[in-house]
Amino acid sequence: MYLEKYKLTEKPFQITTDSRFLWLGEKHKEAFATLKYGVLDNKGFLLLTGDVGTGKTTLINALIKSIGSEVILAKIPDPRLDELDFFRFVADAFRIKNSINSKGEFLIIFQKFLEKAYASGKQVLLIIDEAQRLQPDLLEEIRHLSNIEKEHVKLLNIFFVGQVEFNSIILGEENRAIRQRITVNYSLERLSEEETGAYIRHRLKVAGNDKEIFQQDAVREVYNFSQGAPRLINILCDRALLTGFVENKKKIDLDIILECAEELQIQPHVDDKKNKVKQAQEPPLQAAPLQDELQNSEIKAETGQEIEDIEFDLSDIRKRKGSMWGIYTIFFFLLILIGVLCAYFFYLPA
Repeated sequence: MYLEKYKLTEKPFQITTDSRFLWLGEKHKEAFATLKYGVLDNKGFLLLTGDVGTGKTTLINALIKSIGSEVILAKIPDPRLDELDFFRFVADAFRIKNSINSKGEFLIIFQKFLEKAYASGKQVLLIIDEAQRLQPDLLEEIRHLSNIEKEHVKLLNIFFVGQVEFNSIILGEENRAIRQRITVNYSLERLSEEETGAYIRHRLKVAGNDKEIFQQDAVREVYNFSQGAPRLINILCDRALLTGFVENKKKIDLDIILECAEELQIQPHVDDKKNKVKQAQEPPLQAAPLQDELQNSEIKAETGQEIEDIEFDLSDIRKRKGSMWGIYTIFFFLLILIGVLCAYFFYLPA
């Protein structure tokens, strides 16, 4: 909708990864060079970590594109699998057609695959994304895969890509063996405010417009909202361009960014708001002795009520007993009357 207004040939802030829009700041350039060196030099285990939305996937896709056909690679997008499913996924990712029914079968077939690749001058790279989701047992099995090697030559490079908590997992005592094998690692940081501005200008230029569409105070607010996370920058800037189009503004100013940032905030449920207001209006809890006194009063009130109920029940019983005695009296007098009448008729002269 906004492409024509802002003289763009395509959307500059898509959240899907596209290596054409890759912007490498100093940190990203260093990470890119370090990781590419690790892959091409057969360093074995590599590690890239970073916070959510810092551009790890975009960087990896660019790395894959740059290493060319001399590397056979496969990528596991989610490694939260059991052992056999993981082996089957790896075999399928490397286009190994054999049926995998056990760990032993996989190891035999995979070793032959690695040796064949080495003989043809190819390197093999296994990229495991979302590495923080790996189960401990599977992490140990992956370590064992690195034991498939020739003398002085690694037949398999394994590249862990994960969120920053994976660093804590690797530092665990139980993972000491695999930690010692990681020869190249890099932690990707968020962009600075200056880099955020350069990132926005770069993506707009790739999309067809090298003009300053975002005002400086707007860029500053984009950084404040995103804290330098490229994914959040993309989401906010795309929304800002749409809002600018709707409001017919030539430039994206601070007001637009503030408006969009407010709209993108996830608000609590209305009931939660009511509960918070209700809690704020409620008086503070009383001291413990007063609570005890209130509880005792409640107990006394309940006990008094029970006594009244019992007394009420007894009065009902007394009333029922009184009425029964009245019936017995009437019945007694009727018997006497019948007796008198019987005697009268018996002694009546013939």
